[in-house]
Amino acid sequence: MARTNGTICVGALDELKAKGRVVVTEGPVPIVVFHHQGEVRAVDNRCPHMGFPLHRGTVEDGILTCHWHHARFDLASGCTFDLWADDVATYPVEVRDGKVYLHTDRAGRDPAERYRRRLREGMEQNLRLVIAKSVIGLLHAGVTPDEIARIGGLYGVRHRQSGWGPGLTILTAMANVADHLRGDERIAPFYQGLVHVADDCSGEPPKFELRPLENRDAPMAALKRWFRQFVEVRDPDGAERCLLTAVQRGATDAELADMMASAATDHFYLNGGHEVDFINKGFELLDRIGYGHAPEVLPALVRQLCEAQRSEEQNAWRHPVDLVEMLEGAFEEVPGLIEAGAGKTWARPEGFVETLLGDDPGAGVEALKGALGAGARPVQLAQAVAYAAALRVARFHVQNEFSDWIAVLHTFTYANALHQILRRAESSDLLRGVFHGAVRVYLDRFLNIPPARLPSENGKGAGPGGAGPEALLPLLNHQQQVDEAGRLVYGYLASGGEAGRLFRVLAEALLREDAEFHSFQMLEAAIRQHGALEDEEERRVVMVAAARYLAAHAPTQREMCQTLRIALRLHRGEPVYEAEDAG
Repeated sequence: MARTNGTICVGALDELKAKGRVVVTEGPVPIVVFHHQGEVRAVDNRCPHMGFPLHRGTVEDGILTCHWHHARFDLASGCTFDLWADDVATYPVEVRDGKVYLHTDRAGRDPAERYRRRLREGMEQNLRLVIAKSVIGLLHAGVTPDEIARIGGLYGVRHRQSGWGPGLTILTAMANVADHLRGDERIAPFYQGLVHVADDCSGEPPKFELRPLENRDAPMAALKRWFRQFVEVRDPDGAERCLLTAVQRGATDAELADMMASAATDHFYLNGGHEVDFINKGFELLDRIGYGHAPEVLPALVRQLCEAQRSEEQNAWRHPVDLVEMLEGAFEEVPGLIEAGAGKTWARPEGFVETLLGDDPGAGVEALKGALGAGARPVQLAQAVAYAAALRVARFHVQNEFSDWIAVLHTFTYANALHQILRRAESSDLLRGVFHGAVRVYLDRFLNIPPARLPSENGKGAGPGGAGPEALLPLLNHQQQVDEAGRLVYGYLASGGEAGRLFRVLAEALLREDAEFHSFQMLEAAIRQHGALEDEEERRVVMVAAARYLAAHAPTQREMCQTLRIALRLHRGEPVYEAEDAG
């Protein structure tokens, strides 16, 4: 076949009629030219679903059918009848002097806009392969990660009547982790996050918007008070209208975070700690996509905040020690303690965290009170509680029931979220949440009996052969590598290893799995705390905690990773099927 300036002579029209189809390989991609119903049509020979050669398909009544998964296409336009398959690219053809000519230069199209549309369609239809293709295409087209987070985040808050779901937390957490990744390493975090958002919204009715109050003069103090009252009586509509009014009148992110988190800490450790974490993630999403979207994002958090289970209603918080009564007494002293600590500077003393980890909840409460009187800031105490919670994970013994990993995980992610909120809005009202977290650390104490020894304590902190973090990947191909993973990470960091390299390996270890919700939370919270802590040993410990948790939950079936690999091969133009004469 002769090619001239993007035009290829396919051959004689009569020959094409006789054969029915001809494959052209001289162009930029394989193209199949059909003669059907008196017309000549040309399409990309690779099925856009999974790359199967379309010349091996069937054409009948103007419809081209791929024989692999039976995707159907309008032969004239390339448009698919099956949205999971995507449209197939068409090419112009003409007949001159009894010969067929194929034009391989297609009119310029905006690939970013196409992939934006396909991402929305993929999420609407809950199609993993379409979502994967769209993320790859968007990033390669130069679309920013924050714009991808915006598309997925707004889809999630608009299409789930019950509000903020785990998928939105995963998406936001993975966007945070992706900040530490490079190039195509960022594909998997967004793919996983968007898939989980689509799963959450599948089959759900959409969320209908409420209006703010028409009272433009209501002060923030009153709106905050009303909001908390409506949450108290579990009235999501009243609470949402107060929140929308605060947004409309220009409340800052710190004021809004204080408003919502104060309502969350009016009660004890809501919904196993998830509500505080969800609120924090809502604001972190807005940090990325812009506070102009606050009227859509923040109301998605309200219903669950109102309906959440309150830990003061649980037996563990009431018997054999009435922890609620203990804390309510401490809360009455907090204003005076803050006043006594005004103007003082506090540094966390040696043994403070071990007191929080002890068997006496009263001692932990007294330590927090004493710190306030000595000038401790709420954000400092929140960080101390978060580190104590990380130690619970790092010392979690594998002889415990497997499901108990989630108990120590919840405490850590709650404490991290409260720490992040206090960094945004250091409100004295949120000190109650710090005390809640400290008591939750106390309640987890039996999960450290006996405590797993930290790598620095057992003389095995050097890691296997001084290995780099990449040694985690083959290690986590096998079950029960919890302690080995912790030793490897500790040894790498203790020998001066670069944290960013470790983050990338841990992200790869997580994202190749069919991970459940909590594993995403664990890695992101550990990276956050690593960045906030100043003591190098403590920074190593939180990453040991993350590695141990991920190791406990690996390996999995890795089905999602397989879908992503297929999407990447298709994007690169590689065949997915096995040719008949291969090997």
